[in-house]
Amino acid sequence: MRAPGFWRTGGVPAMLLAPLGRAYAVVAARRLRRPGWRAPVPVICCGNVVAGGAGKTPVAADIGRRLKARGVAVHFLSRGYGGKAKGPLRVDTARHDSRMVGDEALLLAEIAPTWVGRERALSARQAVESGAQAIVMDDGLQNPTLEKTLSILVVDGGYGFGNGRVHPAGPLREPVAAGAARCQAAVLMGSDASGARAQLPPGLPVLEARMAPGPGALALAGKAVMAFAGIANPTRFFDGLAEAGAVLVAREVFADHYPYDDDDIRQLLAEAEGLRALPVTTPKDAVRIRAELREHITVADATLMWTDETALEALLAPLFPAAFAAKAAEDGAPAAAALPDEDGLPSASRGDARTIASPAGTVSATGPAASA
Repeated sequence: MRAPGFWRTGGVPAMLLAPLGRAYAVVAARRLRRPGWRAPVPVICCGNVVAGGAGKTPVAADIGRRLKARGVAVHFLSRGYGGKAKGPLRVDTARHDSRMVGDEALLLAEIAPTWVGRERALSARQAVESGAQAIVMDDGLQNPTLEKTLSILVVDGGYGFGNGRVHPAGPLREPVAAGAARCQAAVLMGSDASGARAQLPPGLPVLEARMAPGPGALALAGKAVMAFAGIANPTRFFDGLAEAGAVLVAREVFADHYPYDDDDIRQLLAEAEGLRALPVTTPKDAVRIRAELREHITVADATLMWTDETALEALLAPLFPAAFAAKAAEDGAPAAAALPDEDGLPSASRGDARTIASPAGTVSATGPAASA
């Protein structure tokens, strides 16, 4: 499904649907007040307030890799959008495909154990019972069943918050202020062409990141490519290929999470052959293509690049003080300071107004962390 144009520009349809949007926001707020299960391990949520993609999965994957590199047994939680599994189900990349568990879960499962399920709390319990020392949620900011220790609001700088209205009048799952109030930081993906930063609370730390061409994309420099994508922001993918130096002779756009069948792929391969170009797609699209046909397609990856990694490290370090201190000692760098709360968790996880020391200065950790 593609978002209607008025979700971005506004206009008469958005105005007519605005009363329904206000009612939706009231119902959502009431639902979010329900208490969730408090896991015995830190729970990090990478979410957003906009329906569709903002870059949550790359941010979640990056955090998971960082924790894994520090010896933390991290598990991912995903709803498994596009898959039919109700869960909780641990993803097995050898047995499960995107029609069972969704495309994002398959990508995350290449990094660390991943669970899909509609009920995040049930998935979290399974993860903890299986040895998880940390849980990273890909989406779920509006799911109240699992209490979060650290919530990060991921924002697409190009799209921002659309027309600023709540569904169905706009793309918002809830008002921006309501979602941001439950987060300890935001991540602005790409340049802020939409002016999204100005719509965030003044006290909310904003980290900056962007998707840069990865080795697979850079290898396409100077080559003719026929690019296709069924993701939330295909333009970002096409622009990344151009940045890598590829020569785009054709672009094909499909709906986000589009379930490719063999006929779709054969037609794309035939088109590429006729253009004497390489058929190229994203890793997220590739996992939705049958393996035998996937062999004929080039996968162009992307790498998440942070403007200031120390700001991210400052958010994570208080949740895992021993792991980060050990890594800092190994690297010969000072460890970020953690301020423990009365329950043993760092104060930032409870959303109070204390600050976390970091090599780059201080990052304020304000706003309630629970229940979103």
